[in-house]
Amino acid sequence: MTTLDIYKKAIADNFAFLKAATNVQQMYLRAIPLDDAQGFLVPVAQLHEHDDALLSRLTEWRNRFVTSFPTQFVATLESTRAWLKDRLLAVPDRMLFLVVDRKGDVIGHAGFNGCDNDEAKMELDNIVRGVDDAEPGIMSNAIRSLMKWARTTMNVEGFVLRVFDDNEHAIAFYARNGFTPETKIPLKKAAGEHSVSYAECGDAEAADAHFLRMAFTGRTAGVGKTLISTAGPSISAKEATYAFDAASHGWNSNWSRYLTQFEEKFAQYVGTRYAIATTSCTGALQIALMALGVGPGDEVIVPDMTWVATANAVKYVGATPVFSDIEADTWNLDAASFESLITPRTKAVIPVHLYGHPARMSGIMEVARKHGLKVIEDAAPAIGAEWNGQRCGSFGDFATFSFQGAKLLVTGEGGMLVTNDEALYRRAYKIWDQGRNPSKVFWIDEDGVKFKMSNVQAALGLAQLERADEQIEMKRRIARWYKEGLAGIPNVSLNQEVAGARSIFWMTSLVLEDGAPIEREELRKKLKELNIDTRPVFPAISQYPIWPTRQAPNPTALRIGERAMNLPSGVCLTRDEVAYVCDALRKLLT
Repeated sequence: MTTLDIYKKAIADNFAFLKAATNVQQMYLRAIPLDDAQGFLVPVAQLHEHDDALLSRLTEWRNRFVTSFPTQFVATLESTRAWLKDRLLAVPDRMLFLVVDRKGDVIGHAGFNGCDNDEAKMELDNIVRGVDDAEPGIMSNAIRSLMKWARTTMNVEGFVLRVFDDNEHAIAFYARNGFTPETKIPLKKAAGEHSVSYAECGDAEAADAHFLRMAFTGRTAGVGKTLISTAGPSISAKEATYAFDAASHGWNSNWSRYLTQFEEKFAQYVGTRYAIATTSCTGALQIALMALGVGPGDEVIVPDMTWVATANAVKYVGATPVFSDIEADTWNLDAASFESLITPRTKAVIPVHLYGHPARMSGIMEVARKHGLKVIEDAAPAIGAEWNGQRCGSFGDFATFSFQGAKLLVTGEGGMLVTNDEALYRRAYKIWDQGRNPSKVFWIDEDGVKFKMSNVQAALGLAQLERADEQIEMKRRIARWYKEGLAGIPNVSLNQEVAGARSIFWMTSLVLEDGAPIEREELRKKLKELNIDTRPVFPAISQYPIWPTRQAPNPTALRIGERAMNLPSGVCLTRDEVAYVCDALRKLLT
């Protein structure tokens, strides 16, 4: 799918989920909190179709503000009910929220309409304050919270709205909330027996009225006043709803409902036949090594630049990690270095798709097949990344993923083991299940481990997985913003995609080249003083004193490990926050 396709699908999926509430509990689990605990944006959903008290209130508001709408008629209870059913709930790219104050009273509404467009912009619509004595600022809060929710949930590119150009009060209100006039749209008036409607027309001279299209150009409030973190998840109403359901009902006969769905959908997403949910990616790596029979006396080749868990898992099964150099452009396992390290004791290789960029799996698989080696992909931070159009995690004998709290998809802690091989799956499953023999109750006849994910975690993971594509696009957009914002700075480079790769840019990273005016740690210190969090990339881990066999660090891994750092890359970052980081870097580096 294209970026635009993913945006349109995200709109339809998220709006449909919000509208699906059939009782008050489901409705409030889907609600969006207003800033400063001022209230909630409560989605108008299926349960409201027969809520006559609410429909009467909406009817009264419609008639009071009739001249603000392009279609003007006297509304009735039944016409409002029909509108809610046919013109709101049944329209995939339209959504309305009730603005509910801190006491629980409905004081207005606001929503979106016409979101299925090729600009990937969401149009604010139906913004009405129906109560005169509402708490000051609550409607402005509602607009800000609505846009924040959309921006941190979907890969939306911006926000617009339309208002009659003679509605000075409304225009001033929107201007105070960051909207700027963009263009005038001519309208032609058509009078019916009981209504008046305005429609867009191409003849400005013959127009009876005009819409003023306004675009949101406001700045993110308080950028730089608090710490801009390197990571952070996007959590929507779907995660809250699934997790609540698992916590409330996911026991006894329902203990694995979300686990099963998560595993099945994850395997389908990656492109493998089988998946097993685990407590961590490290645990998944250990199970994979055990299932492949790797143990004492064996060697496993791993890249010299990775998180320590990749090599620790090798040590946990009694084997010896051997460290390969990395490629200068991908920062991933170098196939030539890997091949040069193969000995008669080499049993497997673990390529890592570092920071969301795929390793060059074609060359790695060629070397592994040539020498009869097993391949375990460490795809911990690379859900959705692709090499030559194939998803990372679907190349090797096994692959592992992480859902730790800083990753793209999160369950707090957790991991996934995937494979296409039925025999390996059954072997791994038995190890995962403590070595249990299913033919005899509580009978253990092989070594096993206890690295099982909980059903509640799986509920969170399932919701995250169903939103994976839009989150990947949000990450890729952040990388694009950095590329634009840092263009032209000398002696600095960013991690980029190589030919054949599709990175998810889990972390956008910067390298200080020769001639940079400041050392990395000094740069990180000065950025921290400006409330910009960064972290060094992984060092060449062969330097750690914990390995059974010592090995000199590899030159490329050593160089990048000393010069590169991760920039703030949390999926919910705003463009203003990225611009603030870029401005700070430009001042410090030029």
